[in-house]
Amino acid sequence: MASVAALWLALAIDRWLGEPPARWHPVVWMGGYLGWIGDRVAPPDRARHPFASFCWGAVAWCVGASLVGAIAGGFGLMAETLPAWAAALWIGFALKPLLAWRMLRDEVLAVEAALGRSLDEGRTQLGRLVSRDVSALSAVEVRESAIESLAENLNDSMVAPLFWFALLGLPGAAIYRFANTADAMWGYRNARWEWAGKWAARVDDVLSWVPARITAALLAAGSSLQFASCRHEAHRTPSPNGGWPMGTMALLLGVRLAKPGVYVLNEQGREAVASDTARAIACASRVVVLSAIGATLVVLARAGWA
Repeated sequence: MASVAALWLALAIDRWLGEPPARWHPVVWMGGYLGWIGDRVAPPDRARHPFASFCWGAVAWCVGASLVGAIAGGFGLMAETLPAWAAALWIGFALKPLLAWRMLRDEVLAVEAALGRSLDEGRTQLGRLVSRDVSALSAVEVRESAIESLAENLNDSMVAPLFWFALLGLPGAAIYRFANTADAMWGYRNARWEWAGKWAARVDDVLSWVPARITAALLAAGSSLQFASCRHEAHRTPSPNGGWPMGTMALLLGVRLAKPGVYVLNEQGREAVASDTARAIACASRVVVLSAIGATLVVLARAGWA
């Protein structure tokens, strides 16, 4: 019951307080480690042999993940020495930084608000949310990109961490966020990271595989969408996972979502308008609640089995 209370406490903290300061944020610490070790694994000023790059990247990832898992495990062991109410508070405050629904929602809404003022402001705001070049995007493409990012990060920032928390406790959620952060920083198909970041990219693919499909299923829940349609759209993207929530969101809203020169989702859909951003937020909010309920049931089931 302490784990269940911690889960809902983390969601409440996220809802009412948002993100902790950067200096206290464990995901920021993860990024700091990955940035520091990344300059040594894949020096920007010299090239390594592909095999050596892959090995160094894999070792650096494993060291970081082991450290993250050990710290999170230590938090869990400390919680076991506390009364149930104190354990719930301890784990809830530790879990919260690994979830980021409010920040994601606010960033997407900020893109729509900025786009309402000017295209340039919309592009600038979108640049805070995505890694792609936004300088040539039209107003519709800016909105599409924001909705795509909402759908994809709904899995990365909420459903997947809750999934791994439900299965493996705080270490599961922490290691997942480390893996996802590593993929975001190292998982590029360029000369520097093609091999050095391959381990990070593949581990993130594996850890996100089931949660991404759960995210799509929760988005489609209660609608007339068919699994085959969602799978068809998902396979249009190069990502083995990101296309599932993005494609399902496109079908659910009835809009066309595209990354210029890479993919088009729901090609027969209409152009996204301002109200579609609010509709996407509402759909994602429902998924947050459903995923939390699902995680609660899994935690309770595990406690019963134990």
